[in-house]
Amino acid sequence: MGIRTNILLRVYIAFGLILFFALAVVIQLCRVQFVQGKKWKAMAVSLSAQYQTVEAARGNIFSSDGSLLATSVPEYELHMDMLAGGIAVDSVFNDNVDILAANLSAMYGDRSARDYSRVLRAARNEGSRYQLLRRKVTYQELKKIREFPIFKSRKTKNCLIVIQQNRRIRPFRSLAARTIGYKNENVNNAVGLEGAYSSYINGESGRRLMQRIPGGTWMPVNDDEEIAAKEGADIISTINVNYQEIAQAALLRQLDSSAADHGCVVLMEVATGEVRAIANFTRTKEGTYEEKMNYAISNAIDPGSTFKLASYMTMLDQHKLDTSTIINAEGGRYKFPKGPTITDTEHDNYEMSVKRAFEESSNVAAAKLVFSNYKDNPWQFINKLYSYHLNEKLKLQIHGEGQPVIKNPSNRSWNKNYTLPEMAYGYEMNLTPLQMLAFYNSVANNGKLIAPIFVKEIRRMGNTIEQFQARVITEKVCSDVTLGKVRGMLEGVVLNGTGKNVIKNKLYSVAGKTGTAQVANGTKGYKDKKYQASFCGYFPADHPKYSMIVVINNPTRGAYLAAKVAGPVFRAVADRVYANDMEINQSPPANIVGNTTMPKVKQGNMKALKQVYSKLGVKQLYASANARGNGIDTSNGIPFEEVKYKEGTVPGVTGMGLSDALYVLGNAGYKVTVRGSGVVTTQSVTGGSSIPRGSRITIELQ
Repeated sequence: MGIRTNILLRVYIAFGLILFFALAVVIQLCRVQFVQGKKWKAMAVSLSAQYQTVEAARGNIFSSDGSLLATSVPEYELHMDMLAGGIAVDSVFNDNVDILAANLSAMYGDRSARDYSRVLRAARNEGSRYQLLRRKVTYQELKKIREFPIFKSRKTKNCLIVIQQNRRIRPFRSLAARTIGYKNENVNNAVGLEGAYSSYINGESGRRLMQRIPGGTWMPVNDDEEIAAKEGADIISTINVNYQEIAQAALLRQLDSSAADHGCVVLMEVATGEVRAIANFTRTKEGTYEEKMNYAISNAIDPGSTFKLASYMTMLDQHKLDTSTIINAEGGRYKFPKGPTITDTEHDNYEMSVKRAFEESSNVAAAKLVFSNYKDNPWQFINKLYSYHLNEKLKLQIHGEGQPVIKNPSNRSWNKNYTLPEMAYGYEMNLTPLQMLAFYNSVANNGKLIAPIFVKEIRRMGNTIEQFQARVITEKVCSDVTLGKVRGMLEGVVLNGTGKNVIKNKLYSVAGKTGTAQVANGTKGYKDKKYQASFCGYFPADHPKYSMIVVINNPTRGAYLAAKVAGPVFRAVADRVYANDMEINQSPPANIVGNTTMPKVKQGNMKALKQVYSKLGVKQLYASANARGNGIDTSNGIPFEEVKYKEGTVPGVTGMGLSDALYVLGNAGYKVTVRGSGVVTTQSVTGGSSIPRGSRITIELQ
């Protein structure tokens, strides 16, 4: 083969390869364009534009009286599109940018007007489509910014990009903080009401189309979300703001005075089981106190002498003894054969009645009585305790409830010589403060044991979608005869026993029990002499409305006995609650001769009310309704004052007649739907709530 032929062959091969690769490229281009076109277009769109989730505003949490305990406040992040159509012309931007910069500088004061102008001009030169102006902008600030140059014009306002975010706040800050709880995506365990009812509070997220721009930043395609988010439902809790504040203040004072490790207070309505106040504080390294743990529902430890109520109730109900039965307390110290040595705080207790032994909180008496009656058949005692459901969780509405433990003879740790006498006065077991309170509440509630509740209603747009009532655990914990006896014993503790010098009150009666328990300190056991002081009871004793427990752990300054540590907190809270609750704090009616009782006044149209007074010949006093208590003579007339409702909040009209209710709600700017006749018994939106004027409110009359 000649050189020329060899060269031509190589050229042909090279040319053929070029044609082959060119043809392959064309074929692949056609395949990508026509066969796989949809796939690659979809991928391109996903890389340049996509829907992103818009978080819904979480629902509010209200107190029982309508005060806001937790709410979502909108915050805004502001960006500016420097290439938006409205400011595409340089003259429009240049003529207004300095005034805009001056306004931003005047509003926030963090930069000079010159600095703001420099930043905005630099962003314009770089062609920024998503220049950050400000984070954490409030709604009021946003309204003002929309009136700034460039943003207020119809042609140029589209250059302002507003991203809404929601910030959770608690208007009362630390008030019931642990019970209200919080939502944290990084925490698996639900905390408080925020966690337990998140499925209601969260609402439904929306969707917004976002576009990827140079620099990897995502910006909204349109001004509004494509799918709007729906706000969450509102939670109506059982917490009373005033009582909560009272409980927290009283507990903090005592914790600080005693230099205690931690403590809790729970105030509950006897009949409904609604928790009106719950406070929990822990001592920090700095010596201050914060709500870090809900001890009331989670801290299951030895309850101490407050458990004696269960021991004596069991023996009384099984007819093992009577309140007049005599027991020898052995001078406050007794060594059980092959068992523990048990001591009393007081060492002058000898022969006394069962009632007196309970009032003096004798450990020796309780241990001897339980051991002598049940040593041969401990299951009889244990089964009765189980009938009180003390070994079961209360199944609360919020998470984190501690596991109760009531030992029985089948447990490995059961000691036939040791466990039973120790259980008699509250050891060898684990109970939370709330479980102990529920048991005491059953005595005040005619024997009905109910589980405490923290939420009574869920509302959406002012309409009730679910209501809750306390779950009845058992209708009767013991016989009525036994109830009468243990009530007398509980009252005796305050009148004649360990609580008489601190808790006894001339204005109202209290029934309850002190409890001073030595608590274990981890692996060190009971060597460190750490104590827990508690008082559990109810008031007024003759017609109970509230039950309460106070627990203070490891008081290190001053006294450690329950009456002197937990007692003052119970007394302080009970005094204030009694003074504020007019249902239980009613003065006896004065002896009036003849039919001269003044008419009951309801708030409403005060002009019409004055006219009625005038026609009846009744003198009106322009003073507050509690004028008599302030030293003003109201014997010749009726004191009244017109209630001033805060603008933007719903007036409370419960108890009014129809005309007055329509007058008040109409003047406040709300539309009204009426159901029934008579006086207003319920309204769809609680008085004091904040909803827009023009909203519709339904009132029911009976």
